[in-house]
Amino acid sequence: MKKNILVAGGAGYIGSHMVLFLLDKGYEPIIYDNLSEGHQESILGGKFIQGDLADTAKLHQVFNDYDISAVMHFAAHCYVGESVTNPKKYYQNNVFNAYNLLNVMLEHKVNKFIFSSTCATYGNPIKLPLTEDHPQNPINPYGNTKLVVEKILHDYSHAYDLKSIALRYFNASGAEPQARIGEGHDPETHLIPNVLDAALGLKELKIFGDDYDTPDGTCIRDYIHVMDLAQAHWLALEKLLDGHQTDFFNLGTGTGYSNKEVIQAAEKVTGKKISVSIVERRAGDPPSLVGSSDKAKKELGWKPEYDSLEKIIETAWKWHLKLRKIN
Repeated sequence: MKKNILVAGGAGYIGSHMVLFLLDKGYEPIIYDNLSEGHQESILGGKFIQGDLADTAKLHQVFNDYDISAVMHFAAHCYVGESVTNPKKYYQNNVFNAYNLLNVMLEHKVNKFIFSSTCATYGNPIKLPLTEDHPQNPINPYGNTKLVVEKILHDYSHAYDLKSIALRYFNASGAEPQARIGEGHDPETHLIPNVLDAALGLKELKIFGDDYDTPDGTCIRDYIHVMDLAQAHWLALEKLLDGHQTDFFNLGTGTGYSNKEVIQAAEKVTGKKISVSIVERRAGDPPSLVGSSDKAKKELGWKPEYDSLEKIIETAWKWHLKLRKIN
């Protein structure tokens, strides 16, 4: 009999790729999403329930209707700049709604939880690449909210035996290789899709600052393919179901690329020249974030498939042409 996995936020970018991965591995995803940022057409299987994590009555109904083996949580707001200007929105959804979900789980005696965390919990790096023992000092409300949930998970593990794995990942990117689903936010703030729109002449590309303490002055980030993220979540799920204790892992490639390097790679993939304008820095952006995933590789057996920026952008480009209806 297939295990039911509740995927909160399963209609979103990463969540929908996770649903696809779970289906391929023989699980039955139960997708719970309010569609405020997700897309129902991105759900390619499983059972979909439209609902909000603030609605605890509906959550209880879902747990009554389905025998849930574990929960994966992707239903968070994730824009650093917006979190600075509207922190109330982030604390409400990322903290209070996660708290609702965890407490409903406890009442229904479901004690396996995979949490979509972030490298933003580390703040400005003291050393690179970032390892799991690096101090966690977020510099924006988005990172704060994720760290609060990590602390709740630590306390709930000790008090209630709710076992969790928090996955602190870096910049999710790319698309499902067959271009069945991919990245499509509105508004779009992520660099790679904005670069690809600029390559198509659909928008002006803006780079937020070129005066950082980096080799070319632009921010450096560690880009990880969304299907590699999904694989890591599946491995974490398998570990929890097999009795693994509460834990946390970085998910990154160990290699950082500057904004300008991303643009150069996109020009190579698309064959198009991309024009750029430099604007003021965005609040809450660290100069460089690059992660070590040695722990995940060793303990989860994780082996990322997409090991170059160009491979990642190639899948994103294939999806982007479909999204923009360009042959």
